Amino acid sequence: MTGVRHHIPDPLLVAYASGNLPYAYSLVVATHLSMCDSCRTRLTAHQAVGGSVLEACGTRDLSTDLRDRVFAELDEPYEETPQFGRSGIFPAPVMQALGGLPPKWKSLGMGVRQSILSHDDGGSVRLLYIPSGQAVPDHGHNGLELTLVLQGAFRDETGRFGVGDLEVADDDLEHTPIAEEGETCICLAATDAALRFRSLVPRLLQPIFRI
Repeated sequence: MTGVRHHIPDPLLVAYASGNLPYAYSLVVATHLSMCDSCRTRLTAHQAVGGSVLEACGTRDLSTDLRDRVFAELDEPYEETPQFGRSGIFPAPVMQALGGLPPKWKSLGMGVRQSILSHDDGGSVRLLYIPSGQAVPDHGHNGLELTLVLQGAFRDETGRFGVGDLEVADDDLEHTPIAEEGETCICLAATDAALRFRSLVPRLLQPIFRI
């Protein structure tokens, strides 16, 4: 996809390439990669560097116990996971997380909806449906939030984010995202900690909506 203006920062891309990102963030990064030629090229470069480093590390003998455990796992029955391709605005990684089914939207109020794809101690990842012209309540962050636009666009204090753009928000950013007029804005968002809302009502509803 051309026209993407906000990309994956190198530290996140390196962590993804090395398999060190939690699932919630990995899903957002994988989805952006499926939409962005530039970041796929950068990922290939990081993987090549990582491969060279591994080749330069030399070899070590495996213990008998570790070798036996590896071979035992190889002998276990393999269950193939169904694979799902892109469907409408949802790229293949999102459809994989949805199990090939449409999102199950739940209302957050004011026309905003969400569909939680995963939520555990390591973080959460969800689809957000924001009607055109609607604002998400002003909030800050207790950790890292990744937001990828799948349809429409939104604006906040840092700029405009359209289809394929990734916003990276940390605990220094407090913002009020507003969906642009026109198409409904649909995003994929991942966090590793609860958001910080200024208003009382969103704070009271946080435990219910798991945001």
